[in-house]
Amino acid sequence: MGSADTIIVGAGSAGAVIAARASENPDHRILLVEAGPDYPDRLPSDLADGTRNALRTHDWGFRHRVNRRHRLRFPMPRGRVVGGSSAVNTCIALRGQPYDYDEWADRGLDEWSWARCQPAFKRLETDLDFEDDHHGRDGPLPVRRHRPEELVAWQAGFLEACAELGYPEILDHNAPLQVGAACTPMNKVDGRRISAAKAYLTAAVRARTNLTIASETLVRRVVFGGRRALGIEVEQHGRLRCLYADRVVLAAGALATPGILIRSGVGAATDVRRLDVSPIADVPGVGQRLLDHPGCALFMRVTSGFVRRAPLIQTLLRYTSESGRPCDMQIQPGSMVPLPGVDGVALCSIMAAIGKPRGQGRIAFRTTDPREKPIIESQLLDDAADRQRAVEAMRRAFELTQTRALRRLAVHFWPGRRVLSDPKRIEGWVRWATDSGYHPAGTVPMGRDRDPWAACDQRGRVRGTEQLYVADASLMPTIPAANTNLPTLMIGERFGEWLKQGALE
Repeated sequence: MGSADTIIVGAGSAGAVIAARASENPDHRILLVEAGPDYPDRLPSDLADGTRNALRTHDWGFRHRVNRRHRLRFPMPRGRVVGGSSAVNTCIALRGQPYDYDEWADRGLDEWSWARCQPAFKRLETDLDFEDDHHGRDGPLPVRRHRPEELVAWQAGFLEACAELGYPEILDHNAPLQVGAACTPMNKVDGRRISAAKAYLTAAVRARTNLTIASETLVRRVVFGGRRALGIEVEQHGRLRCLYADRVVLAAGALATPGILIRSGVGAATDVRRLDVSPIADVPGVGQRLLDHPGCALFMRVTSGFVRRAPLIQTLLRYTSESGRPCDMQIQPGSMVPLPGVDGVALCSIMAAIGKPRGQGRIAFRTTDPREKPIIESQLLDDAADRQRAVEAMRRAFELTQTRALRRLAVHFWPGRRVLSDPKRIEGWVRWATDSGYHPAGTVPMGRDRDPWAACDQRGRVRGTEQLYVADASLMPTIPAANTNLPTLMIGERFGEWLKQGALE
């Protein structure tokens, strides 16, 4: 496999970007390690189809308990493939708001202000719709919005319904603080998903002699000499071996990165010793604060405009909650959405998500076996303020379904009108019916040196260790008010540039 100066663990939305950018410098030798398979040439159909999530073949099989009301554990899809979750998601390309990153800077993380993050957002994209100083024009990732003639009936009707209720019509959800309805920025072209792997790990990038991609290689732990990271222990083609480098960068995602740390002896000392592992560094913040976007949906039975393979997402409404930050809420229509236990009925949905939730979950690990699934306690809507935002969102969603534009396309299905007409009943229902937005973040957060819960500094250096870095959504000290894929790509861009320039140390 050859020698490397940098091992990057995880070839997803951050890792693929870091590897591609860092290997632009021929003096660096990069080893990119991924547990899942690699498809450098022809993609399987589920990964190529950008109209909906790919939930089965290339999934880690994680499950989570939504909140204290639930005993059952729901699926938490995460991509196990080169490209990571960017290879299986719905291709929503939202940046978040400038205040999302300025609030990171306000926590003493001046490297992450909007002024410093915006150039990375521009660098990663080619926006096919806008040419101005706010958008990128020559980045690896194409971003476009569906044109009006491309919208299926339910999506076009949603925009009409928003106008009927007086929500503003806007042009671009990636322009700052745009309250209103518009087509969603998406990283898909002609219905095909453009993942981080597709965008960044091109044939030309793969041909670089200083970049090696090791797929189907499962990481067990980081190997240390004292407190210095020397490499990683992996299972590869049925064999256990160690791979060595000058530095290790963990970009395995917000659910896998904390597990690698704890199995390596880095985390709360009690958590580490519980697994019979010798502590390397007592870092209490690892796995103790899981951030995510709570989401809930009501369902309608389609009566007109049925399209069996309609794109799941095409349009989006953003508004400001009564007690929140600007543009902190999302409502979006879902075309042809399956509902468990309901067969033979064509359903569509109106989905709502809380962009800036106050609640936090946690993640824990039972054993040192990397195949053992983590215990994910999401605690969504356990916070009272989050519940009130969810109630407000579902009342707005219900109002949209009562417009002329949507009543001509569908009739109410679930939950009943009796529930949706009573705020107290809505509150009880949303706590039972909510689920993850599939945006886990914040499980190895960065922060000031004096912050006891900060697991890393603002350049991803893991507290109490040397030459070990975290560079994925785990780092986020707060969650952006948007889907997290583009923000994670941005994190990859920042770390890739730092590595390329030798500025990470």
